[in-house]
Amino acid sequence: MTFQQLLQGAEVLSQNGNPGVAGVEYDSRRVRPGIVFVAMKGETSDGNRFIDQAISAGAVAIVSDSAVEVPRPAVAWAQVLHGRRALARLSANFYKRPAERIANTGITGTNGKSTTAFLIESILKAAGRKTALVGTIEYHVAGRTLAAPHTTPESLELNQLLAEGLSKGVTEAVMEVSSHALEQQRVFGIPFDVAVFTNLTRDHLDYHGTMEKYFQSKQALFEGCGTDPPRAAVLNVDDEHGRQLEKLSKKKSSVVLRYGLMSGDFHAESVEVTPRGTRFQMITPIGKIAIWSSMIGHVNVYNVLAASAAGYARGCSPDAIAGGIFDLASVPGRFERVDCAQPFTVVVDYAHTDDALRNLTALARDFVARAGLKGRVITLFGCGGDRDRAKRPLMGEAAGKGSDFVVLTSDNPRSEDPLAIINDAVVGLQKSGAKYSMEPDRGKAIVVALEYASPGDIVLLAGKGHEKVQITQEGSIPFDDVEVARESLKRLGYDCTNAAKAGIAGKAT
Repeated sequence: MTFQQLLQGAEVLSQNGNPGVAGVEYDSRRVRPGIVFVAMKGETSDGNRFIDQAISAGAVAIVSDSAVEVPRPAVAWAQVLHGRRALARLSANFYKRPAERIANTGITGTNGKSTTAFLIESILKAAGRKTALVGTIEYHVAGRTLAAPHTTPESLELNQLLAEGLSKGVTEAVMEVSSHALEQQRVFGIPFDVAVFTNLTRDHLDYHGTMEKYFQSKQALFEGCGTDPPRAAVLNVDDEHGRQLEKLSKKKSSVVLRYGLMSGDFHAESVEVTPRGTRFQMITPIGKIAIWSSMIGHVNVYNVLAASAAGYARGCSPDAIAGGIFDLASVPGRFERVDCAQPFTVVVDYAHTDDALRNLTALARDFVARAGLKGRVITLFGCGGDRDRAKRPLMGEAAGKGSDFVVLTSDNPRSEDPLAIINDAVVGLQKSGAKYSMEPDRGKAIVVALEYASPGDIVLLAGKGHEKVQITQEGSIPFDDVEVARESLKRLGYDCTNAAKAGIAGKAT
């Protein structure tokens, strides 16, 4: 491929030279001979500072979004209007536009994206489709699981993943599309056949500034990201922002599929929540579908409705929809139980906003009530450092109101003092009137929560979910809530090994 072929469709302001190219990079440390280096302004750094470093490493061409950088005589050069959009176009061109040969379903919203994505993938598999999944927890490419450094990767890595999937027969891709990714144009040029909106609650205001700007970022998925709008829009009409998107999507001529707990094209009847799962009749445009999901609670009813509507939009049959939902036993870090034969329930969950904590504690309260245990809800949580400080007291109040006892601790304090973060959150916690304890060391805090528990109680370890590190001033430290809880239960005398064997035997039967 030549440099000019690579630039096709990019917003080029000026260009010279036309060498053959061996690849595209935006990180100068990965440049090798024959590479085109895309020098673009980022959130915290400017890639234009590393142009000469990239040339020294063998770059044959530079694509820059800087108006002040001048072409270097030894290499081809292009100045572009927008660096990240250029990276997206060049990445797509180099990998022969894989996204245009795959049916893409994108999911955006504050809560529920990961579970909904896993459910859609499971439905598509039940329909016999070969899939790729891109999301917060992990990436899947035709059955291969990869670590997920970002919910939505940069456009270069995204096109690499889709190209790999296409080479292995993938026909469908399911993507969580974060507000950051939409704002930063990481999915620019990706045509979405189906776009799903879950909900909008307070989050990421440290980045977006206001709820309106946060919503505008989400809205971009339904307007088209340098492409036509999605063919179909799946919208939660129990959320006011979903109703706003309904008006927009109709103007854009997208097929609108509405879902809600009790109304919409997809809604639920006769919901029965048990400690083992959730059963209901799903009303759809093609009749009633009997649903059984091993995930519990009304929050997951919403996720099932969203995924079912997306599956329907992708032409999946009622049997595939019901079968895919039945097949998905759990999602890592989403109400994930830790079983060491202890007489109380321990759950790890990603809930890290005040709305998510309200939903989680309500689900836990319902769980113990339906199990007839009359147990208490014990919640451990923390607030992220270098993030929206205003949501910390809101999270404290939400956790306190939904719990009988709260352990306030650390959750990725980053560059901040963990005690300062705790002091922000404890204001709301005190307002709730709940009993609480403060322990900045998350490992010790987990032990506090477990030691407080009595038979029939439920202990919620909230915030980190699937994450495997704690990010502190010293850097990233290995930390997995599931493993720390399991080790703590072992030290308290519970038998994790035999409980795990019993679980496997139970599944086999």
